[in-house]
Amino acid sequence: MTWVVRLIVLLPALAGLAGLLARRQRVVAAGIAVGASFAVTLLALAQWVSPLRTADIDSLGGLPLLDLSVPLHLLSDRLSGLVSFVVALVVLAIQVFTVWYLREDRRYGQFSATVSLFAAGMLLVVQSADLALTLVGWEIMGWCSWLLIGHDTERYAARRAAYKAFIVTRVADIGMVVGLVALAVRAGSTDLLDVLTMTDSDGLLTVGLIGVLIGVAGKSGLFPFHDWLPDAMEGPTPASALIHAATMVAAGSYVIGRFFSLYAIDDAARLLLAVLAAVTMVYAAVLAFAQSDVKRLLAYSTLSQIAIMLGALAAAPAEVGATPAISHLVGHAFFKALLFLGVGWLAVLAGGTAVARMRGGLRRRGALRWSIALGLAALAGVPPLIGFFTKETVIDTAFEGVAKGVGLGAWLVLVALLVTVVLTAAYCMRAWLLLDGPLADPGPDESAVDVADALDPAHPATHAAAHADHAPITMSAALAVVALAVLTVVGTLFLTGISGAIHVGITTAVLSVLLIAGAALAVWVASRHGREDAADRLPAAVRVGAARGFGADAAYARFGTGVVRIARVVVMLDRDVVDAYPRATAVTARSLGRFGERAHRAIPSLALVGLVVGVGLVVGLGVATWL
Repeated sequence: MTWVVRLIVLLPALAGLAGLLARRQRVVAAGIAVGASFAVTLLALAQWVSPLRTADIDSLGGLPLLDLSVPLHLLSDRLSGLVSFVVALVVLAIQVFTVWYLREDRRYGQFSATVSLFAAGMLLVVQSADLALTLVGWEIMGWCSWLLIGHDTERYAARRAAYKAFIVTRVADIGMVVGLVALAVRAGSTDLLDVLTMTDSDGLLTVGLIGVLIGVAGKSGLFPFHDWLPDAMEGPTPASALIHAATMVAAGSYVIGRFFSLYAIDDAARLLLAVLAAVTMVYAAVLAFAQSDVKRLLAYSTLSQIAIMLGALAAAPAEVGATPAISHLVGHAFFKALLFLGVGWLAVLAGGTAVARMRGGLRRRGALRWSIALGLAALAGVPPLIGFFTKETVIDTAFEGVAKGVGLGAWLVLVALLVTVVLTAAYCMRAWLLLDGPLADPGPDESAVDVADALDPAHPATHAAAHADHAPITMSAALAVVALAVLTVVGTLFLTGISGAIHVGITTAVLSVLLIAGAALAVWVASRHGREDAADRLPAAVRVGAARGFGADAAYARFGTGVVRIARVVVMLDRDVVDAYPRATAVTARSLGRFGERAHRAIPSLALVGLVVGVGLVVGLGVATWL
């Protein structure tokens, strides 16, 4: 089994390198990307079903680092096996879909190679039993996300979104580095098992856990680091599906899940986790409902769903553990990848992702129509789809946390979860009514920005739409979407073998179903039985503000400007104040030297000549006498 685990990480990395070398041969690049993804999926399946439950595996050998032990081990257990299999399965579907989606893109080879390298980073995080390896995989994903979001380099919006994602996540990663270093110093080792055995609560533990949480907040898009994620929609649809479904934004939930036993004993770090999760899940769900672009709606939905996973970690009793959060991670991977690929397919046919372009687009679309319907229903938590079971498991966990006195954080998470259930059902119902409702021409009240984006000739969806009537609905796109739809229906079976992964209480399930039905009915009525957009009932200021993220982007810009101004002041102080004294000393010494040089005639005096001659005579007589 050891070589299987090593290959799960190594194979996609090698595929990324090989795909980059073969980037000009499209067929070869596609074969490498899809073939390697398929092989990794089989290897991950073998790891998951292996009878060997837990194994500590050497990777490259340890690193000598003074008194700090850096063994660089990998860890194979049921949890890492399941998550690796889900990640590999979703990446395989995305690679297959990309073959069709970027069929006319001359840079397909670079894109598919980057996806492979991205998968290697995520799988390294999943399999890592060493903080140093976790950080390496974490940073690989950050770098690859920059490349994937900015794939359409000729578009300013894509370049800006890529740099924004890179800068925001890098700032947050300062916390991740500080946190991992604190945990490693505290344990005297970077080995995960050694870190987890240090169960004494102290200040260094709090610093480490809060630092890790800041890094996770950046990558996962928790408030206030959330605004980069909707802008990441400027990347191609496969990149959106990859980042939002089972990889980077979900990696934070997995990392904190691995550290769950430490968070369970540190009240400060756990309360902060609960506050960030509760605020993000509600705030992002509100923004999702008001969006006038379908991909941005899904992006804000991702923020809310990731917060649900992290909320489960903040509210779960110590004996329950991280399993409910990982359970929702698995469900979210299936239905969110399905929604992004399905909406991307529909965007090619409709010519854009704005509501004005996609309205009524699912009519007479057959398998695509029902696939998106399943994805939205699973996202809303409709039984018996996987989203229902994983969401109910999280809600039941929060109730249990409240009952067992986990603390204020459990109450915050529970209330936020119930509110989020209503909001999620509302925006899912709105999205379905718009996509499957009657066709409508853009009216004067439609967002001019979204319509302009949809008609932008440089936008990839618009370019593809020009050939939509003649574009073959290839087997690759259909296979990827339908496979994910099937997994959304039967994926719950993957979780049945893990203790505590599915736990649905009757009371919470009935309450949740009633809330979902009530929210869906309210949206149906507000939309006049699907003939209008329910979001039009919101005040215009709210809709415009939601489309702009309520000014988060402007706040980022002001923050950046403030940092630059402070940096300039620091440079001025360093140059004109701190360095003034050394420079003044140098100037004074140089001036005195020049004054002395000018005052001296440069002609030896008679006294000096006499002194030199005298010393020479004395030395000569002494030598002669001694001899």
